[in-house]
Amino acid sequence: MSPGPDFAVVVRRSAVSGRVHGMAAASGVAVGVFAWVVAAATGVAALLAASAAAFTVVKVVGAAYLLYLGVRSLLAAWRGGGTLRLDVPDAGRRGPGAAFMEGFLTNVLNPKAALFFVALVPQFLGAGAPVVALSAAALVATVAWFLVVANVVGALRKLFARPNVRRAVDALTGVALVALGLKLATSTRP
Repeated sequence: MSPGPDFAVVVRRSAVSGRVHGMAAASGVAVGVFAWVVAAATGVAALLAASAAAFTVVKVVGAAYLLYLGVRSLLAAWRGGGTLRLDVPDAGRRGPGAAFMEGFLTNVLNPKAALFFVALVPQFLGAGAPVVALSAAALVATVAWFLVVANVVGALRKLFARPNVRRAVDALTGVALVALGLKLATSTRP
């Protein structure tokens, strides 16, 4: 629940495209978390953590995706994005499904998420917690947090509609996503 790529995607989607798209991105992140918990509980994430090749593939693809999102945000900031019309459902002309996929891919293509859940999940499995309950708890916590973020930012959308504010949000999230992509690309397995 700390600021990272998931947070940046949900904030940007909520600010630029509105509450519904922010909530769709939040739901995508939550489904990604659910997938990682299931993968960790079933041992798939441990294989990723143990295999240098698998870790590298996910790392490179994830870093490339974050860089793509970051560059896209920076280009929007550079172009100025024009005036954000609040009467249009999605200023980017991309629907909630695209926002969901952004959130999902941002989370699933982050090998550090796999490592986090490989370290966390086994502690609860040893205590006899069922995989489904553990996965559902992670899903609910993620949904709750990111829906709050999406709704707060979405409620401030009129502020984000101002061209200077929108450019600043695009620039800041672009820089954050590029930095996170570069950090991921240069990271090593622990």
